[in-house]
Amino acid sequence: MMKVVLPVRARPRRAVVLGLAGWLLGGPALSLAQGTPALVPAAPQPEGRIIDQVVAVIEGQVLTQSELEFETRVALVQQGALQAAFAPLDEEALKGGLELAINLRLQVLSANRLEAFSAEKEEVEARLARFRDTFESEDAFLRFLSRAGADLKLLTEVLERRVRAERILDSRLRPRAQVSEAEVLRYYQQHASEYPEGYPAVKARLQNRLRKERYDQLAAEDLAELRATAQVRRVASFAREVRR
Repeated sequence: MMKVVLPVRARPRRAVVLGLAGWLLGGPALSLAQGTPALVPAAPQPEGRIIDQVVAVIEGQVLTQSELEFETRVALVQQGALQAAFAPLDEEALKGGLELAINLRLQVLSANRLEAFSAEKEEVEARLARFRDTFESEDAFLRFLSRAGADLKLLTEVLERRVRAERILDSRLRPRAQVSEAEVLRYYQQHASEYPEGYPAVKARLQNRLRKERYDQLAAEDLAELRATAQVRRVASFAREVRR
């Protein structure tokens, strides 16, 4: 595994361009890890140094272990797993976080080439406020940032990438994910026994369900196509794909 030795408290240099096993983009939802992240002892570091490892290289952008851990924690906290803010992360959580990190970066890189889909400042600020309010106090929020070796600027960058990737994906998929009333009625007629309350009562719910299913399918196809041509090198042993 490639290693980068950094001075105390230094952060790895972030790529110039900022930047979905599952999804985390508004419509489809990503599950990084089930349950509470396993409590595993942290490996001791040499005094006066922090050793950061390169986990993957995504279209020339280096993703380090510290960046991956921070972004995974942010994603889990956004999903309601507040314990992930401080508990050590197990390998399964990091694997899920890596897939998310790769897909978000590829989405944003694709938009960068077209100089399109900037993130609205108001939406990023709203995401930041919601994330901050997840913690029981401002002190707990600041302790999270400190323990992760991050700051408000880095957190804002992570949230901004997420907002922008959601906009990119949604702009391509939402028009194609619409479901006609005829499709909803046909589905109801095929499953009428499951809905004794009648069609008028369940019409909106079925339409939302069918729209989400189509959105998820389109998202999977879209990202598979994007990743098929992407240059992603997985460096960390846990990050490598198992080929069958």
